[in-house]
Amino acid sequence: MSGVVRVASAGGLRQEIHAGSHHLVGDEPLGMRGTDAGPDPYDFLLVALGTCTSMTLQVYARRKGWPLEGVRVSLRHPKIHAADSADCETRSGTIDQIERVIELAGPLDDEQRRRLLEIAEKCPVHRTLTSEIGIRSRVVP
Repeated sequence: MSGVVRVASAGGLRQEIHAGSHHLVGDEPLGMRGTDAGPDPYDFLLVALGTCTSMTLQVYARRKGWPLEGVRVSLRHPKIHAADSADCETRSGTIDQIERVIELAGPLDDEQRRRLLEIAEKCPVHRTLTSEIGIRSRVVP
């Protein structure tokens, strides 16, 4: 389970991020009035999904004794027109879509690859992103 993540503004749009003992920087690209000092918020979202996917597949394959030698996950976050999506109930505006491509290294058979794709759909971050999420916010002095 994750601990507390603290994010604080550091001038302009740059953000100083503390996650446990780790220090990260978030920012927006130059064209979005940032200084491009770090990934933007959506990149961090993709990092979370890609990291969780890779870890989940490695743990599953290790537990099964499968010859998975490595995992590479590539992600994109395009916005698409709702009318162009067969999977969307909304027919107007744009919707968020995440495209995830998973490369599996090692002498896996077709059934193992199929099962690993199923497992990728069940990684904890994937499940969080596809579930109903509640966010409670409050402002303190």
